[in-house]
Amino acid sequence: MPVLNRIAGFSDEMTEWRQHLHQHPELGLECYETAAFVAERLREFGVDEIHEGIAQSGIVALIKGQGDGPVMGLRADMDALPIHEVSGVEHTSTVDGKMHACGHDGHTTMLLGAAKYLAETRNFSGTVALIFQPAEENGGGGEVMVKEGILDRFDIGEVYALHNAPNFIKGGFYTTPGPIMAAVDTFSIYITGVGGHGAMPHECVDPIVAAVSISTAIQTIVSRNHYTLDDLVVSVTQIHAGSSDNIIPEDAFVGGTIRTFDKSVQAMVHKRLAEIVAGQAASYGVTAELDLEVGYPATINDPAKTEFAVSVAQEVAGINAVAPDAGREMGAEDFSYLLEQRPGSYLFIGQGDGPGLHHPAYDFNDEISPVGASFFARLVETAQPPKN
Repeated sequence: MPVLNRIAGFSDEMTEWRQHLHQHPELGLECYETAAFVAERLREFGVDEIHEGIAQSGIVALIKGQGDGPVMGLRADMDALPIHEVSGVEHTSTVDGKMHACGHDGHTTMLLGAAKYLAETRNFSGTVALIFQPAEENGGGGEVMVKEGILDRFDIGEVYALHNAPNFIKGGFYTTPGPIMAAVDTFSIYITGVGGHGAMPHECVDPIVAAVSISTAIQTIVSRNHYTLDDLVVSVTQIHAGSSDNIIPEDAFVGGTIRTFDKSVQAMVHKRLAEIVAGQAASYGVTAELDLEVGYPATINDPAKTEFAVSVAQEVAGINAVAPDAGREMGAEDFSYLLEQRPGSYLFIGQGDGPGLHHPAYDFNDEISPVGASFFARLVETAQPPKN
C-alpha cells in the first residue's frame, strides 16, 4: 500500500502548513508560535485532548480509537536553527538569522498530516499520543518532556520518530536496529598564561603554544587510546586566542565535540582528556581548566520495534526503497531520551537530492510529507487494529 488516498487528498494543505512553519522559525524551547499553529490545526481536526505548555512550548495531543488498547507515541520536533537562510525559495524565513535548516517544519507537518487522518478515520484501538517537541537542536527538549512525565502521565508504551534525509531516495526509508545515533559531549578548555610583548616571549608564558599542543595531543585519543572497531569521534572545532600580531595573549580557548556509542569508550575519552590537559598545561607552565558537558545519550532502537517499523515502511514505500540495516551515524538526537524509557524506533525518510542538513540553502521537500504521514498512520493502524 503506497501513500494513503485520504492523506494524498490533502497534500496541498500539508504543503501550506509546512511552508507557513518554514517562514516562522523559532529556536530552542521557545516555539510558542509554532505550538499555537499546531494546536489550532489539532482543534480543527477534532482530536480528543490537547495538553499544551509541556517543556515550555511542547504539546501532547491524544486521539482515541475504537475501544481500549495501548498508547503509541509519535514524535515530531518543532525548533529551527540560528542560520541565515539563502535558499531563495518563495517561502523563505521571515526571521533574519533563523531558519528551518534541518526540516523540523516538515517533521511537524508529517505528524499533523497523520493526526488529521487518524482523527477522521479512527481505524485503530487504544490511543495515539502525538508529541510535538521543542528544542531538539539545543536544549534537550526530549529530556525535558520525559522529566516532566509525559510517558507515565499518558501511559505511552512505545515511541517512534522520523527525520528527513537529503540525498537518499525520495520517499524511501532507512534505519538500523540497536544504536543508530551517537551520544554527544562537549569539551571546553580554558588556558591561562602570562601575556606580554610579542617581541619578548621570554617574559611571557604563551597560552597559544599550549593550546596548539593540547589540540594535537587530543588527536591521539582516537589514534592510540581506543579499539579501532569502536566508533569514536573526538574533534577540536574551536581555537581562540590573541588580538594583535605583536601581543602574546594571556588566555586561549580550545573547544570541541565527542561522539560515542559505548559508555566505557565515553569514560575513557573523558579520562584521557583530563590527563592530556593537565599534562600539557604542566609542560608549558600554564594553567588549564577542562569543562566537560555531557550531552544527549546514544539513540538506541529496539530491534523488535525496528523490525516492525521497517515492515510498515516497506508497505508504504516498497521493499526496494527501504534499507533496514543501514548502519549507525555519528550525529546525535534527543529522541534518545524517550528511547531510554520506552521501546521504539527512529527512522530516516529520504527527500531526494539537495543541500544537506544545517546548510543555509536547505529546504524540506514537500513531496515526502504524505509519505511520512502515511507511515505514521499505518504504524498505528497495523500495531493497534480495531477490535471486533
